[in-house]
Amino acid sequence: MRDAQGLYADAGVDIEAGNRAVELMAAAVRSTYGPEVLLGIGAFGGSFDATGLKEYDAPVLVASTDSVGTKVMVACAAGRYDTIGQDIVNHCVDDILVQGARPLFFLDYIASPVLVPEQIAQVVEGVAVACREAGCALIGGETAELPGVYQPGEMDLVGAIVGVVEREEIIDGSTIRAGDVLLGLPSNGLHTNGYSLVRKVFERVSLDEFIPELGHALGDELLRVHRSYLAPIESLRESVQIKGLAHLTGGSFIDNIPRILPDGLGVEIDVGSWGVPPIFGLIQTRSGMDAREMYRVFNMGIGMIVVAAAEAADLAIEILGRETRAIGRVVPWSDGQRVVIR
Repeated sequence: MRDAQGLYADAGVDIEAGNRAVELMAAAVRSTYGPEVLLGIGAFGGSFDATGLKEYDAPVLVASTDSVGTKVMVACAAGRYDTIGQDIVNHCVDDILVQGARPLFFLDYIASPVLVPEQIAQVVEGVAVACREAGCALIGGETAELPGVYQPGEMDLVGAIVGVVEREEIIDGSTIRAGDVLLGLPSNGLHTNGYSLVRKVFERVSLDEFIPELGHALGDELLRVHRSYLAPIESLRESVQIKGLAHLTGGSFIDNIPRILPDGLGVEIDVGSWGVPPIFGLIQTRSGMDAREMYRVFNMGIGMIVVAAAEAADLAIEILGRETRAIGRVVPWSDGQRVVIR
């Protein structure tokens, strides 16, 4: 009679591979721990000491969960797994940052049809790198081997984050007024959106192929790390009132900016006010997509938008750096397109 482990292996699940993956990732995970982490890797649930929240007058927890989408398919095709780990953390950090929250802890979920410990370890090492940079503890996660749910060569990567902000310091867009300025912080390429279309557009192009317009191989461009805006935004808050923040992920300019605008307001975007990276021109040329749709699907070189009073714009740009651009303005709106691309 075969033992349970042998029968499980016949069904496509390798218990020993799971244990090996945990061994390989353990040091990276523990490198994100501070004294607040009471129970981490190996426990049924991560434990985080919330005593530090007593320093807040009215602490508000802000939580978010997301995935890196089909960018994982590019990583699998390239055999490079470290950058997507950083992607998922930075994406989640930016999502709670728009409300002013600073990250406390993070959890990840990695699923594949066949567990390859070295691949999983690379992903988690990337997660740990980004968590350390954000001052965020990686207190738990799940590695799932799901033959039949995922096909060979596939992987899924999801993250969940919890952060905190003082209630009086929440950024919710309520103070935005007509005449305020939109400041654009540059992205690091595609970040984590639009990859289903991108893979279709470049389906006949090798990831190793050098693209003259880019100055490097296609895979290097598509696997650029999603940028975290935590450090520059925290620096800006020390001197400038941030009225609103918009993280340009799925829906980009067209769908994300209206989420932070009070009723009766829209925005005008001056597309010539920043340099659009070459990858977006290549995508538009190869896909035939019209300009407005490009600004709905892709970040077009702007990853985060800050809304500030016009009189604070120069100081904000000085703090954020010369790559930051004034890219538009808030205007009255009652009908028609709420986001005008000029």
